[in-house]
Amino acid sequence: MSMLSHGAGSDAIIVPSSVLQGKTHSKPITYNENKIDHIPQSAKIPGDLLEGIRLAAMVFPFKVNDYSLDNLIDWTRIPDDPMFRLLFPHPDMLGEENLAALSRLTKSGASRDLISKEVLTIRNRLNPHSSNQTANIPTFNDQKLDGIQHKYEQTALFFPKQGQTCHSYCTFCFRWPQFVASDAIKFGSDDADTLHCYLREHQNLTDLLITGGDPMVMNARRLRAYLEPLMGSDFRHVSTIRFGTKALTYWPYRFLSEADSDDLLALIRDLSEAGKHVAIMAHVNHWREMVPEPFQQAVHRLQQAGATIRSQSPLVGHVNADSGTWQRLWTDQVRQNIIPYYMFMERDTGANHYFGVPISRALSIYQEATSHLSGLAKTARGPVMSAGPGKIHVLGTMEHNGKKHFVLTFLQARRTEWLGKPFLAAYSETAQWLDQLLPSDGNSTFFFEHQYKEFLNNISMLPTNNVHQIEKVGSNA
Repeated sequence: MSMLSHGAGSDAIIVPSSVLQGKTHSKPITYNENKIDHIPQSAKIPGDLLEGIRLAAMVFPFKVNDYSLDNLIDWTRIPDDPMFRLLFPHPDMLGEENLAALSRLTKSGASRDLISKEVLTIRNRLNPHSSNQTANIPTFNDQKLDGIQHKYEQTALFFPKQGQTCHSYCTFCFRWPQFVASDAIKFGSDDADTLHCYLREHQNLTDLLITGGDPMVMNARRLRAYLEPLMGSDFRHVSTIRFGTKALTYWPYRFLSEADSDDLLALIRDLSEAGKHVAIMAHVNHWREMVPEPFQQAVHRLQQAGATIRSQSPLVGHVNADSGTWQRLWTDQVRQNIIPYYMFMERDTGANHYFGVPISRALSIYQEATSHLSGLAKTARGPVMSAGPGKIHVLGTMEHNGKKHFVLTFLQARRTEWLGKPFLAAYSETAQWLDQLLPSDGNSTFFFEHQYKEFLNNISMLPTNNVHQIEKVGSNA
């Protein structure tokens, strides 16, 4: 019986999955847009709403598993239950015009091709790659690396092709184009050698984020093939391995009782004992996701294996847009040794008209929630816009010359000289994103906008140059 005591000198013992209490689970039972009527609880959904969900699921990704259905949703509170809104696409996500168009086509018996054409048209109007994500794709050895994003000098994102799905889909997900047919680029690669060459070439890179989708849908053997070489001397500079995942809340049995759960935990322990900081970037949107016992058991196993768990979430209308939810979320996370990390603004993509919250309201929610927390629970930074120029933190508001302003600063930026320079934007009750804010200094643009537009022009004119190299040269000019 493996006790996962891998690595010399380790005293920690991880309870093997074979002796964990409770029912064993191999793989989740999943339902997609074609199997909505097969969901056991579908009879509890009012008929008109169910029809609207079917229409919304034509456009937005839909997949839900049995664990989420049985453990997260309060079926006595639908349709307003936040977990229901998190997992089931609501017809209002389409907007009146799109909803009417799809309803008209389906009721008239239109052909599948005609409906698919309308669906594709709708998807392409939803700003599929917000914040100029495609500008983050580097070119290396005259080849664009669609499986890597490298926006900030220290951190690269890798999209393993086998991990570009999830155990269940979140309705608000900004990476929704990864999971549906559209004209948008899909990020993904299964080329481990190119990944390793790229990392070896970029000695200033300290953090690798494995993301998706969800890399925890992958088996441990595939993950090890990508990550085990990073324990070698060529990759000492890559000191942190991050996993962006929602498996803790949508399928905690991935860390408990799947056939290779022990192998996955062994990989994490091996990385940790090789000197890597292993960070589980847990996407937890509501405290209710943390209540089930399997979640807590999975957290414990990951921590035993040497991983640090950090939690981040956008502020999402209809799901967590109130201070009490965030206060309890962060309080409960600290109790479970999970570090609150970010409160993001909902990105300007997909159904952001439905899920988005004004910056002013987000700031009030953050300030009210943190005012009732101890210092250890105040590690989450927010509200934060992960915009094209960088991560912009809304610090607060101030009065100046008789007018109210937002105080903003970069937490991360495409150009390092933008960091550490607080700047002002005119206060707005309705603005939800950076491009809806106006500078307070009377200028038509913020101080960074000219250089940012110049950067975008450069990469469009020089597609065979390394994107990150352009940023680096520009920052030293």
